[in-house]
Amino acid sequence: MHSPSSVADSVARSLDEFVSRVRAEADPYGPDGRRFIDAAAATLSGGKRLRARFCHAGWSAVARVGNPKAPEPDALWRLCASLEVFQAAALVHDDLIDNSDTRRGRPAAHRALEAEHRDARWSGDAEGFGRSGAVLLGDLLVAWSDDLLEDALQGLPQAPAVRAEYARMRRDVTTGQFLDVTEESAWSVNPIDEHAERALRVISFKSARYSVTQPLRLGAILAGADDAQLEALDSFGMPLGMAFQLRDDVLGVFGDPALTGKPSGDDLREGKRTVLIAFTRERLAASARVVLDEMLGDPDLDDAQVAALQATVRDSGALDRVEELITDYARTADRSLTGARLDNAAVGDLRELTRAATSRVA
Repeated sequence: MHSPSSVADSVARSLDEFVSRVRAEADPYGPDGRRFIDAAAATLSGGKRLRARFCHAGWSAVARVGNPKAPEPDALWRLCASLEVFQAAALVHDDLIDNSDTRRGRPAAHRALEAEHRDARWSGDAEGFGRSGAVLLGDLLVAWSDDLLEDALQGLPQAPAVRAEYARMRRDVTTGQFLDVTEESAWSVNPIDEHAERALRVISFKSARYSVTQPLRLGAILAGADDAQLEALDSFGMPLGMAFQLRDDVLGVFGDPALTGKPSGDDLREGKRTVLIAFTRERLAASARVVLDEMLGDPDLDDAQVAALQATVRDSGALDRVEELITDYARTADRSLTGARLDNAAVGDLRELTRAATSRVA
């Protein structure tokens, strides 16, 4: 099994090499431009590198069939690094949209830029500067992810297919993010029995595809996968991606801030209309549902109010229902690998990733 740390180390080397090249060309931007680049580079540290690990596993599953010692090409690590940069861009924009103050135990990008404005005693609105800067920071990271992708694909016959898959990933996650924003506004005019279905559609596009399925496909396409191998990886990746995001939704309500790096109940303060909330509302009496809706999305909820909402979710049975869904999705993903024409060691990696993605704490 290729260890998570060895994948993370290889990706880190690719990221460091890329950032070093960018910094070497940054002098014409002046000191403010160089600080902007430093801010972008700072977003690339930390995290579990799950997308890189799925991409590596997808490549291994195909490239090592009959050749278990096939060496990883530099192109693979650049592709993995590209995915991690795209993930950083998505998190910068996501935190901005959600008004999140923290990310991985540190200030979110827009808050860090806001603090920089204040520390420098610049004129104008520090908060507005932070938000504007974060929009541009996320855009720069998307551009960096494209640069790394093109570095990876130079001269490769698989380049058109990889580019097409990567483009689809970008479209899916951007549209999924819009669906998420829309649901936070549109829930009030849609029937209660449709809320869970709509929330599942959001996580399918916003997270499941780009977190699991598409990294797997990108690695496999780079390795020259055939249709049957891609179908097997899709059958594994989609249910696992759903389980991955459902676990994230649970952590957003019940996660330990010492482990997740975000305040407990953060999704409650942000008003996230997740499957967990949809299931809760289905089981509540009308009067209790009104109270839930009035509290959900209040950024000033105190710890006692968060605890009360957590109890409402738990007592409604919604948490148990989501845990059952996570288990069912993970089981479906695991079973899909049986008999697939994929490398056995890579299949072991994928099963380990199933556990990491569905039981993670951050």
